[in-house]
Amino acid sequence: MRAFLWALALASLSIAGSVQAAEIKVVAPGFIYNSALKELAADFTRQTGVQVMVGEVGMNVALQRIKDDPPDVVGLPSDLMNTLMLDGGIVRESYTPLGRDELGLAVRKGAPHPDISTVAKLAAVLKAGGKIMINSPTGGTMQGQIIGTILARPEFAGVEAVPVTKGEGAAALARGEGDMAIQLVPEIYNKPQIELVAPLPAELGGHMDGILAVTSRAANRKDALAFIKFVTRAEARKAWIAKGMKPF
Repeated sequence: MRAFLWALALASLSIAGSVQAAEIKVVAPGFIYNSALKELAADFTRQTGVQVMVGEVGMNVALQRIKDDPPDVVGLPSDLMNTLMLDGGIVRESYTPLGRDELGLAVRKGAPHPDISTVAKLAAVLKAGGKIMINSPTGGTMQGQIIGTILARPEFAGVEAVPVTKGEGAAALARGEGDMAIQLVPEIYNKPQIELVAPLPAELGGHMDGILAVTSRAANRKDALAFIKFVTRAEARKAWIAKGMKPF
């Protein structure tokens, strides 16, 4: 009898261990990854026991990477997510709008915060601001393309924009290069050497909208869907806002 009870106890421990071993893989480009994704993933693990592996993927290679090594949950800007959905790459009913990241103007920590509340004021600040570090518009990133489109407007003629060949404009500013930077707000907040002045005026359309979904080849659909519901519930809004994203 004692041997039977011991075997039963070992079996119970094995079952409990297998439950704890449940995991999901989540990948997203920087504008979602650098928001509250990692912090909320840790909260999800603490509350459910499901391990969440969070990885960052470059926007220019995201779709191919997802096809080659599908995660359970993917975060993408709306146009790329729509492409993935049309290709059958996600579970359609899991398509969940997450929030909006806006482009903002960054300065070095302690520097003055000029008024950029209108397009005219922003243009004047950038023209007088010295070297403005930006993601390269031709570097293959969506953020760089959006910034390039904005700065190509006639109002910004004369702005000394410096495309960064490696990494982000905000990272270059944080390293001491240039005088200001234009970057998505979460990617400004995560660099202590620089500060956000303010988001760019809304009429410039400088933003990216994030979507979450369960991939069609997810190994753990149940926990993947539970994760999406967890990070988009009302109680999670404060975490996203604190990192610079505006939840939908």
